[in-house]
Amino acid sequence: MQQARPIPRTFIHLFFVILSVAMILPFLLVVSVSFTDEQALTQHGYQFWPSDFSLNAYRYMLDSPVILFRAYEVTLIVTVVGTIVSLLITAMTAYVVSRPDYRYNRMTTFYVFFTMLFSGGLVPSYILVTQYLHLKDSLLALILPVLLSPFNIMVMKGFLSKLPFEVIESAKIDGAREFKIFFRIILPLSTPALATMGLLIAFAYWNEWFNAMLYIDDPNKVPLQLLLVRTLNSIEFITANSDFAQQLGIDLSHFPNNSARMAIAVLAGGPMLIVFPFFQRFFVKGLTVGSLKG
Repeated sequence: MQQARPIPRTFIHLFFVILSVAMILPFLLVVSVSFTDEQALTQHGYQFWPSDFSLNAYRYMLDSPVILFRAYEVTLIVTVVGTIVSLLITAMTAYVVSRPDYRYNRMTTFYVFFTMLFSGGLVPSYILVTQYLHLKDSLLALILPVLLSPFNIMVMKGFLSKLPFEVIESAKIDGAREFKIFFRIILPLSTPALATMGLLIAFAYWNEWFNAMLYIDDPNKVPLQLLLVRTLNSIEFITANSDFAQQLGIDLSHFPNNSARMAIAVLAGGPMLIVFPFFQRFFVKGLTVGSLKG
């Protein structure tokens, strides 16, 4: 039987180069449009290089810098605290279900997997957070709903399952307790998976705005994503109601409609784009290894 010829390495590299360019070019276009004057966008359309450089969109977004910086502060607090606590609980849960000597291993794994298919629903979650936990207008309302993800547990379990169980048994022979084994042996060996999960969890907290819309009414506790969503809605309302804009004295011909939308995307995603390259090597290794065995 004739074996299939392997694909030349050059074609594989060329494919990934084209794929990378296809992902980078839209982002560069977004950045370029955010620095382009609105009238130039109307006349020339979107271009990869600003035909008429302008900072009007960012001036509009930074018109109240205190509000924006406060939203950044809230988002950073929620992201850092939520990521650390969620990563710890995820690793502990995954470690338990990955232990072959755990009697209820299969039952607990099925319970975790079952929650990926069915949830309690929006109304019960809202009643739980507001009526029973009394977390209305609290940053905990932004942390707790995203604290534990069954998908992250399953990926982390796949990684921990590949660690040799003999390491745990030898540590027990030396007199180590379960918590010492977990914190002194398992966690250092799980650095790639922890970095991967930490990045995924941080992305989830950074991009979260729906829970903030439900539970946060205090303007001093509004996170960045919800602030930008409200700003985008304000822009759409102003551009859709020209009579109302004229009463406010707003000249829609100079109003940064399209460029402000792109500036919102840059302000919302920029910080995470800076963080991601530092975790890329851990991200690839941890995600692929953790997905081999579930």
